[in-house]
Amino acid sequence: MGFGFFKRREETPQSPEYIEVDIGKEQKKVKIVVRPFVLKSFDDVNRILEILRVGYTVALIDIKPLKQKDLVELKRAISKLKKTVEALEGSIAGFGENTIVATPSFVDIYRGESVGKVEKI
Repeated sequence: MGFGFFKRREETPQSPEYIEVDIGKEQKKVKIVVRPFVLKSFDDVNRILEILRVGYTVALIDIKPLKQKDLVELKRAISKLKKTVEALEGSIAGFGENTIVATPSFVDIYRGESVGKVEKI
C-alpha cells in the first residue's frame, strides 16, 4: 500500500517495487475567442454579458443599429455593459464611432500610451 503519491504493484524482475502515479490535474489549453455582436436593442446586452462572464471572449460590439434607433436605450446598454465589465475586472473602450470592445480581465486594451521606442528591422 502506498502513501497517496505511489501505487504498489507486484515486483517482477523488469519492474521496480513502486511506480509513480501522476496526481496533478491535466491542464486544459484555453483559447481566446474574438466574437462580433450587433446591439440592436437593450435586450441584446444580456446575451453579450453572459458570454463575457465565461471569461474567454473579446467582444466587438457594433452599436450602430441601436444608435440610429434610440440614443437613450444605447446609453442604458453601454452603462450596463460598462458596470458589468468593470465588476469582472475587464476593460471596455470605444473603437471608432460605432464599435465597442469589451475584454476579460487578462486582456488589456491599448489606449494610446507610449509603449517605448520601436526599432526598424
